[in-house]
Amino acid sequence: QVPVVESGGGSVQAGGSLRLSCAASGRTFSRYNMAWFRQAPGKEREFVAYISASGGPYYADSVKGRLTISRDNAKNTVYLQMNSLRPEDTAVYYCAADHASHRLRVGIADYWGQGTQVTVSS
Repeated sequence: QVPVVESGGGSVQAGGSLRLSCAASGRTFSRYNMAWFRQAPGKEREFVAYISASGGPYYADSVKGRLTISRDNAKNTVYLQMNSLRPEDTAVYYCAADHASHRLRVGIADYWGQGTQVTVSS
């Protein structure tokens, strides 16, 4: 199994940076595709970024060039480096893990974290 726990959220001014971490447990982490989603107040959860088990990244258009997803299989951790943050990036960010990339890209996952709040002020 690979339950996941997010950390690293917080409050930052527009233009600032944050790095989110998602720690997973279990010996099979390296086989899982991992992703970040976010949900802003009053909005539906949306896809942010995805990284395959082999390390290939994929991003939502709204975050390309500003957010970077990466993984460290030795530490069972996936990261989301967020730069040039904007007020519209304010949301609860969720980490997700799934064995199938096509499921993860449409918001279906075997495991979800509890979320970490990111607040960007103007």
